[in-house]
Amino acid sequence: MDVERFLTEKALQIDKAIEEYIPRKFTKDSVLFKVNPPMYSYGLEPLNKAIADPIWDMLDRGGKRWRPALFLLICEALGKSADYCLDFSIIPEVIHNGTLVVDDIEDSSELRRGKPCTYKIFQLDISVNAGNAMYYLPLLPLMVQREKLSPQVQRDVYEVYVQEMINLSMGQAMDIAWHRGIANADELSEEDYLQMCAYKTGTLARMAAKIAAVLSGADRPLVEKLGRFAESIGVAFQMQDDILDLTGVEFAAKKGGVGQDITEGKRTLLVIYTLKKAKGADRARLIEILNMHTSEQALRDEAIMLIQKYGAFEHVKHAAEGMVAESWSEAEKLLPTPLAKEKLKAFAEFLIKRNN
Repeated sequence: MDVERFLTEKALQIDKAIEEYIPRKFTKDSVLFKVNPPMYSYGLEPLNKAIADPIWDMLDRGGKRWRPALFLLICEALGKSADYCLDFSIIPEVIHNGTLVVDDIEDSSELRRGKPCTYKIFQLDISVNAGNAMYYLPLLPLMVQREKLSPQVQRDVYEVYVQEMINLSMGQAMDIAWHRGIANADELSEEDYLQMCAYKTGTLARMAAKIAAVLSGADRPLVEKLGRFAESIGVAFQMQDDILDLTGVEFAAKKGGVGQDITEGKRTLLVIYTLKKAKGADRARLIEILNMHTSEQALRDEAIMLIQKYGAFEHVKHAAEGMVAESWSEAEKLLPTPLAKEKLKAFAEFLIKRNN
């Protein structure tokens, strides 16, 4: 399977589906107004300037669209056509981009995918509201197409959605508390980090897999196993992001330079592992630099050298690969065809070994 080609092809289809439900410009014929007609006025100009424009500013910046692609792969693996699943696959993708809008505000970030963050362009109030709108607007396909979904399937899909949105907030709370210094971040365990990632980064991958499986008629054990597999991909994807932030010049340039996580004081698994292994002056110095929240590249590089010195990059790569392999061994037993297994395995390996 050529994963890059698959992602490119699916991204075009996914963006088209998003645009059907969240148009670049709202009109009186937009899906939103068919589902939820206004009582007094359509208010098109403010909705376009304060909802559609910031949303599409973010969506047009790109991204791999791997969560909806995973959604479609799981539907295919369970015997459903792309036509049946495509509209629903936008749910985790639009939510993901909404979290980026909000995260950048919470982290006081400067750049996102090589451009000023949404709040730098549209200001705080519009960006907070647009980011929050992106948590709910992608549910429109469920409302429009509810007649073809049984009451049980509708209930299960909404239950997954609510559970995972709660998890998302829990993970973000942990991450913020650690790098803002309002909770003890210097004695964290690997399990603490993995739980934060399972909440924060794993949750939308898990949402994608579980909703896809529910819509495809999978039984509960398979729904849970595929959710766990997708979660492991999401967590491993974050681990690779953490590595690339400190080592990938092209990758990091889109965020504001190599070592942006150092500036934000983030307790990634790379940092947690180093703090467990380092002693004395090295440990104290890494903590000191993280607490500075510095943008000075020389200090970022010093922190990166300390992390490299204790073998953290190799440890995290090994941990990511092992996590995905373990969850895959459970999921593959329940998948119906060898082709489905081959595609999903290739997809996971691509995501955790990418270099951009």
